[in-house]
Amino acid sequence: MRITKFGHACVRLEHDGTTLVLDPGMFTDPEALDGADAVLITHEHADHYSPDLLRGSEAPVFTIDAVAAKIREEAPAVGERTVVVSPGESFDVAGVPVTAVGELHAVIHDELPRFHNSGYRIEMGGQRLFHPGDAITETDQEVDLLFVPVSAPWAASRDLIDFARAVKAPRNVAIHDRIYSEAGSAIFDNQINLFLSKAGQEYFRLQDGQDL
Repeated sequence: MRITKFGHACVRLEHDGTTLVLDPGMFTDPEALDGADAVLITHEHADHYSPDLLRGSEAPVFTIDAVAAKIREEAPAVGERTVVVSPGESFDVAGVPVTAVGELHAVIHDELPRFHNSGYRIEMGGQRLFHPGDAITETDQEVDLLFVPVSAPWAASRDLIDFARAVKAPRNVAIHDRIYSEAGSAIFDNQINLFLSKAGQEYFRLQDGQDL
């Protein structure tokens, strides 16, 4: 299986002729969607969802109702090929088993309303992968690889490190990292490696366009 990072929270998964793209947003190059069989979107924020990118692809889109409503409003043609999924639902995406995990975005501020967010647990190439979007909601099943958010205005480093430790994935790939400078990223990488390495968990930060 080939995993490619395409800016911030977007990743592209390829295996046995099938390509899935998750969370193409404002930091994503359009090439991330080339030849995609399906696109999955966790929530409506611009760093995870771009109607312009979706209009440039013919792939079906799988997402929650809150995002589907925005797609119908902002890109009606895309809305015709959008499939609405519910939190906890298991479904098939281009022959790949997927389960929607969680229902709400992490708390941004106690006085702001919560956004809806469902991450996706994907079974592909004999591996279970988990992309949580902007949530630190654990999945109820073991996963082999976690796409772990590593920087966000809504989270402290300790929250994100403890989330990765709780999921216990053997391999962890950094996402949601456009906010930090290179120096800031290095500080967090050292912090999370201090804890994950003790538990035998690997941690990787991929540059844009880099494969795993």
